[in-house]
Amino acid sequence: MQVRRKACFWFAFHLAPLLFVGIQALAEVRYSIPEEMKDGTIVGYVAKDLGLDIPSLIDRRFRVVSESEDALFEVNQNNGALHTHKKIDRELLCQGIGACLMELKVIVENPLEIHYVVVEITDVNDHSPSFPEREQIFEIAEQTLPGKRFQLHTARDPDAGVNSIRTYTLTSNEHFEVDIRQSDEDKIPFLVLKKSLDREKKNKHTLLVTAVDGGKPPKSGTLNVSIIVLDSNDNRPMFSQEIYHISIPENIPVGTLIFRLNATDPDEGINGEIEYSLGKTLKKKVHDIFELDKLTGAIKVKGEVNYEENDVYKLDVEASDRGAPPLTGECRVVIKIIDVNDNPPEIEVTSLSDTVSENLKPGSMISLIRVKDKDSGVNGKIIPSITSDVPFELKPSYKENIYSVVTKGFLDREQVSHYEITIKATDCGEPPLSTFKTLNIQISDVNDNRPHFSQNPLQFYLFENNIAGNSIFSVSATDNDLNENAAISYNMVGEGSQMYMSFLNINSETGDISALKSFDFETLKTFQFQVVATDSGAPSLSSNVTVHVFILDQNDNAPVILYPVSSNGSAEGVEEIPRNVNAGHLVTKVRAYDADIGYNGWLLFSLQEVTAHSLFGLDRYTGQIRTLRSFTETDEAEHKLLILVKDNGNVSLSATATVVVKLVEPREAFAAADVKSASKDDEDNNVTFYLMITLGSVSTLFLISIIVLIAMQCSKSTDYTSKYLQETNYDGTLCHSIQYRSGDKRYMLVGPRMSIGSTIVPGSHANTLMLPDRRGTSTERFESIVIKQTSR
Repeated sequence: MQVRRKACFWFAFHLAPLLFVGIQALAEVRYSIPEEMKDGTIVGYVAKDLGLDIPSLIDRRFRVVSESEDALFEVNQNNGALHTHKKIDRELLCQGIGACLMELKVIVENPLEIHYVVVEITDVNDHSPSFPEREQIFEIAEQTLPGKRFQLHTARDPDAGVNSIRTYTLTSNEHFEVDIRQSDEDKIPFLVLKKSLDREKKNKHTLLVTAVDGGKPPKSGTLNVSIIVLDSNDNRPMFSQEIYHISIPENIPVGTLIFRLNATDPDEGINGEIEYSLGKTLKKKVHDIFELDKLTGAIKVKGEVNYEENDVYKLDVEASDRGAPPLTGECRVVIKIIDVNDNPPEIEVTSLSDTVSENLKPGSMISLIRVKDKDSGVNGKIIPSITSDVPFELKPSYKENIYSVVTKGFLDREQVSHYEITIKATDCGEPPLSTFKTLNIQISDVNDNRPHFSQNPLQFYLFENNIAGNSIFSVSATDNDLNENAAISYNMVGEGSQMYMSFLNINSETGDISALKSFDFETLKTFQFQVVATDSGAPSLSSNVTVHVFILDQNDNAPVILYPVSSNGSAEGVEEIPRNVNAGHLVTKVRAYDADIGYNGWLLFSLQEVTAHSLFGLDRYTGQIRTLRSFTETDEAEHKLLILVKDNGNVSLSATATVVVKLVEPREAFAAADVKSASKDDEDNNVTFYLMITLGSVSTLFLISIIVLIAMQCSKSTDYTSKYLQETNYDGTLCHSIQYRSGDKRYMLVGPRMSIGSTIVPGSHANTLMLPDRRGTSTERFESIVIKQTSR
């Protein structure tokens, strides 16, 4: 085995394009090996000769890529040796013409390197020369002059070089000798008459022609030659020229006349009648493609003419007369085949990464392709291109017709997760032919997208008295990534989160938020916290959302009677009035309070029981008890009134108060006034004390709400506010109103009496007032919040 390397100049010239496309390659390595070697014969240690690291060959997928489907060579990834995969027949592989060279591509990856190895298959003398026929007969006229040449059958030896045919020998005789004419490709033997024949002495000669090759030891083949001596026919047919040159295009239709031969013979009669025939030394393939009319000399196409199989054919033609013996003349017709663009280009994918990461940098190689065309010249020149609209492009390699597919821009799996790269290869023939090849590339995901909340901030409205432990609302974020990169977990963070975590719990997987306690609108009206959504990528990405929670009021507080209140705490009282008062006299006023707001805190008064309906009337809104008419002598002196105070909730709550009205004479009334003033003052003081406590509590709650809302407003970046106003806007009854602001919208929930110009918008179990925003001159659009009340 021998290893030969090309010059350093070749190496430097071909290395520069490789550095441009990111492929590494070394100089071309050449080996030689005789044919017919057994399987597994080592050709050479190619990894060592290429300077590759032997232990890394397996990881780098060290392999041989052959153009033929049946690989003749393989490499050993353990020692880097190149060895035969099967027995090689040089004559079958290269048809015995010239040097038999096999070009192999040796590929390693990580990084990708391509090395070219040329293996020359040397010939061994494994074939003997053979003649197309075992016997050849010549009919020679006795008048034939010495020096006459007769072409013998040419022996064929598939071996090449020194193992091919070297000489022909002839058995010893006095009349004939063998002469060899060297043609373009082989030696043609001729039988030469060296002494005139004498039919009367001997009419038939039998000779043995031996073809000997140049092998060691030499091998041979024999041909039996019979010479029949005839009487004279002394003129042989003659062609106008010895060699004819014609050109025809490939794929010419079968049956087409391409040339007509014409030979002349000055003899007369049958000695001048000429028949044409193809030389018997021609290959069988020539007889399959062309046919010769033996009478007219017309050459026609018999089979398919393919330039890619053979670009020139040489036909040896004999013209024989019908004399006895017949004479022959020879000529050669050289037929040149003109190439036609009848073969489309071929695209071969040498290497392909079918899955690439979306963070791949522009210019990264994903595939290596090779284009080829069986046609020649401009018909075989190929222009490749990518026809699909994809972020990939073709870059030429250092070797002709080798291209790499590289990225020309950034990839984004969330926009396009799969690409079909259509490669078009077009030759330069007329008309041009094209071939298409589609590469399917899958884009793998990286964690480059944060979880996203569809709305920020979030607002949730929750009725008070919720069931502890139940889910009250849920937050949800989406992530455009895949698998673990899109797996989101939730948790509460930020300022104040620890306080809210004492009565809130969030499911880290689903985002469901549950309350650990029941909320009371009267103690907590609103709060906010932040939720962070984090994906499971590496590194993880996150985003947060601010959650605003508003507690909505329910009718869970019964009215409280502030007056009358007896010394033992019961809602009872006694009122004395003079009997001579007129109609409309104010007897007393029942005062009550409800901690709820809106309709739930809107109190109405009604008389449940009264001894005389015609004497007293009760204002249902103010709780004032007045006389309906003047008293008469027949009216009883004492009257008992049972007053029912109820709110306007869906399921109303109520309280009752009892007022006993005593009629006294005017003088008694004045006399009793002084006696009663002491106890009345104490009773009034008690009522005033309770009223002050109630008003103080309401005022304190109002101030706390204002402070909390001011703090919230200062800490927020959005135009979101929530204000609560509590006021006593109804004589005899303490009631509430609450205002909400969300962006440019304002809402108010009110009690029994509203300001002038306001409008109550009816809803499903609702009492919502929409207020015009007087901060600007433009007219705003208002919406109402419908608050449903749950029956108990």
